[in-house]
Amino acid sequence: MKPLNLAALAAASIFVLSACSGAQDPVTDTSADTASETSTFADVTDARLDDAAATPAEWLGYGFDREETRHSPLTGISKENIADLGVAWTYDLATSRGVESTPIVIDGVMYVTSAWSIVYALDAKTGEELWVYDPGVDRSVGVNACCDVVNRGVALYDGKLYLGVIDGRVEALDAKTGDLVWSKVTVDQSRPYTITGAPRVVDGKVLIGNGGAELGVRGYLNALDAQTGELIWRFYTVPSADKQPDGAASDSAFETVGSVTWGDTGAWTTDGGGGTVWDSIIYDQENDTVIFGVGNGSPWNQTLRDPSGLDNLFLSSIVAVDADTGDYKWHFQTTPGDNWDYTATQTLIIATLPLGDDGADRRVVMQAPKNGYFYVLDAATGEFISGNNYVPVNWATGLDETGRPIEVPEARYAEIPYLQTPGPLGGHNWHPMAFNPDVGLAYIPAQEIPQAYATDARFQDNSSKWNTGADFAAGVPQVLPGEVVKFLRSGLKGRLIAWDPVAQEARWTVEHAGPWNGGVLSTAAGIVFQGKLNGEFAAYDAATGEELWVADVKSGAASGPGTYEIDGEQYVTITTGWGSAYLLSAGGLATAEGVPPAVGKVVTFKLGATETIADIDIPLVEPTPKTEEFGTEAQLAEGLIHYARNCTVCHGPFAASSGILPDLRWSSYTMSADAWKGVVIDGNLQSIGMVSFADVLSEDDVEAIRAYVVQQAHNPEGLAADTGGGSQ
Repeated sequence: MKPLNLAALAAASIFVLSACSGAQDPVTDTSADTASETSTFADVTDARLDDAAATPAEWLGYGFDREETRHSPLTGISKENIADLGVAWTYDLATSRGVESTPIVIDGVMYVTSAWSIVYALDAKTGEELWVYDPGVDRSVGVNACCDVVNRGVALYDGKLYLGVIDGRVEALDAKTGDLVWSKVTVDQSRPYTITGAPRVVDGKVLIGNGGAELGVRGYLNALDAQTGELIWRFYTVPSADKQPDGAASDSAFETVGSVTWGDTGAWTTDGGGGTVWDSIIYDQENDTVIFGVGNGSPWNQTLRDPSGLDNLFLSSIVAVDADTGDYKWHFQTTPGDNWDYTATQTLIIATLPLGDDGADRRVVMQAPKNGYFYVLDAATGEFISGNNYVPVNWATGLDETGRPIEVPEARYAEIPYLQTPGPLGGHNWHPMAFNPDVGLAYIPAQEIPQAYATDARFQDNSSKWNTGADFAAGVPQVLPGEVVKFLRSGLKGRLIAWDPVAQEARWTVEHAGPWNGGVLSTAAGIVFQGKLNGEFAAYDAATGEELWVADVKSGAASGPGTYEIDGEQYVTITTGWGSAYLLSAGGLATAEGVPPAVGKVVTFKLGATETIADIDIPLVEPTPKTEEFGTEAQLAEGLIHYARNCTVCHGPFAASSGILPDLRWSSYTMSADAWKGVVIDGNLQSIGMVSFADVLSEDDVEAIRAYVVQQAHNPEGLAADTGGGSQ
């Protein structure tokens, strides 16, 4: 193993966060008799969803069609006229937290979500607000959200809108009025579960997973009755601690396949093991199969989670089940014995490719998960067809004939850090990829963000706060010099990759100014749309990667764009907003010059439009230390460790926020040990989401963190000087 230099370790330690999310216990009804009659408005049926291309003017589901290609047949916006694309209207989502929603457009109405699972119904032609629904989430549950209080969208079916709420509820609303029809609690709310993903609906069943594996939960996929919310079936992704049946659809799978891949000891037996289904769920209508991606282990570190070293199914796997019963059909594990938060929850796409005998067509499932390899599987059987790395990979040297990674031994980290790529944010994260069948290319929003992993010598199983078993302060300096900041930023890369899934190679690549770029939309006009971290929303030639058009949307543009048509005019739309995993975890390193944290918006374009996007003026705290430095070297060293373990994921590395959440360096609470303790130990700000950490930190620990934060405020060279102020 090669020695690691200090700068590299500092770079890697920053990216502790990954887009993950989890659930457990029976579904609980929390609704009164609130059901309202639905009409034929938003009359989405299985037949319409099965043939979305027949109604190209609408965007019926999260990924446009059942195959989730995000490829629209619309051609009104072409390479020849795209220069005339302008802003048609904008709508203020009134949040500066993360926005990840893909707009759904049906019957002339656009449905989007924002932070805290708030739903908006807008006139898709004008942007006029029709109704807003706020599920009234207790802000204290934000501590359970690994990657900000985001929501990726809704599903429409039979006149109803279906919403996953971050506190674990699933709710049905009348699509026309926004009135609540039913509400069900689908998780054990005493555990740190969340829901951030978009539901899907198949044959009267609402499919929804959950999140929380970083904090210690047991994952599963639920199928709920679309009319009543009652549980129809559940598929667990990790066996019960005693490996006994649950009375669930997954029982036979664990009896025959899964349970033997787990040992009998380790933290998984007390905190659930992880495996949350927090994003991609698709329906293969040809095989009547639901296919879903499964997340990381809990804790991440397998030595602590399950010292047996077995494969730990169904972590980091693609799983297929019968759509009607939930019974197991097949699985493919992308990362056996996951050790690095290498989820397989990223975009799943079904396609027909010339991969059969003698070049015959074959129905396949494709995925570019976090681990850096692009996989093509047979959709009916899960058989591995091919795979190759789409970004640089140093944890494995390749895949064997079955698709199993050939691991580098040092990647199974211990007390010595191993600098690894991809890191836990992955070569590809939640940002939707797309597939254009006309040119045979998948478009991957990819990135390079390394991470140094080492075993946490202080690990204590704790299923209420971050629970990874990895030490992200190993080898990290207390103060980060300015030249190191510049070096770190220069090494972080984001790119749009046009990937040929037959040849398993990139056809073309566009590099961006920074990592963590946005979701992708493909159209039959041969255009690919994608947002970027720096606030640009751009269009490229689908065949060559040539940039055709770009607009400044004045905020982060990470969501999956969509397109629709009204009165013969094609619109392209995207939700914008700062936040989510990378911007929280990377803090000041993630700040893109000229794009301050801004109120989230829906920004919609059409040809010939001339509207503008309003500038947002968010007041910033004066970036000056509020008290003098204090603390011994030992206390400061402890402060770094406790900050990295408990604070980095929200307030940024080296106490430098990207502006989404308060920058602690400039906080007036640093002036007083009692005031600081009041927030961190006593929970005085719980009503706005800052809960007490008394269960994991002592008063001495908290004071050490304060000393460390004040030290960072007095650093004249590093992030303190580089990022300016923080949000109020």
